[in-house]
Amino acid sequence: MRVAAIDCGTNSVRLLVAEAGDEGRLVDLDRRLILTRLGQGVDATGRFHPDALARTLDAFAEYADVIDQLGVGRVRLVATSAARDASNRDEFFAGARERLGVEAEIISGDEEARLSFTGALTALPDVAAPVLVIDIGGGSTELIVGSGGATPHIDHGLSLDIGSVRVRERFLTGDPPTTEQVNAASAYIDSLLDGSGVDFDSIATWIGVGGTATSLSALNQRLPAYDRTKVHGSSMSRVELHALTHDLLTSTVEQVKALPSMHPKRADVICAGALIAARIGARMPVDLTISESDILDGIALGLLHG
Repeated sequence: MRVAAIDCGTNSVRLLVAEAGDEGRLVDLDRRLILTRLGQGVDATGRFHPDALARTLDAFAEYADVIDQLGVGRVRLVATSAARDASNRDEFFAGARERLGVEAEIISGDEEARLSFTGALTALPDVAAPVLVIDIGGGSTELIVGSGGATPHIDHGLSLDIGSVRVRERFLTGDPPTTEQVNAASAYIDSLLDGSGVDFDSIATWIGVGGTATSLSALNQRLPAYDRTKVHGSSMSRVELHALTHDLLTSTVEQVKALPSMHPKRADVICAGALIAARIGARMPVDLTISESDILDGIALGLLHG
């Protein structure tokens, strides 16, 4: 059976069409991303902007065509931080139903964390525990601690209301952000991390998933173009992460857009995502490993084996 997983986040809408392979692994048939910025202004207004909603529904229509062409048997659409916060989410639900023929599910932060952890550990199963998986999205950041192996196990997971779009819009309004703005953002991020209950000092393996982590890896490697095969399984030292974050925070959006592997629609928020990663990194005893497998893979695995 072929399944389709759709993850609608604050910054992007992503699709994975897959089928079962050997030893419970996924075989990708199609994987793609459209940056729609659904969370545009939601933090300030509490509503989806009409343009953002239109961009997102157009992405659903494009994905519906792919799903039909590939003969998919089961589809699941999950929506995360921005959809949890928007007062006009009924318009989002109706548009998704019309274009994809399925009900969108606004999943909890805990469910988002579980799916991200399962997806990441399926692709990197033999890692030392405890494992911390982070997923820095546009509106929220998931922190999940557990262990890998044949059946990944979560000990502690939570979702924090810090993400690349949210932090950029709330704090880092300059181009480039001022020192005062960076300090205010850092203090806010630190306050949430300090209250997270995560024992960062005990972590043996640190894994980053999602668009912020993968984009930072590509930038750190100075890839001439984004290459998924070079990003997956790559590592980034905490020193490299700190230096890259400083470079991004002191660059204009136009300068970031000119970087070879940088998606132009992510260029304005990657500095905020990097700052979140760097504040986590400042607490970590180990360097960062990047996984291209994430919440999409967790959703697809659930469709195949659930």
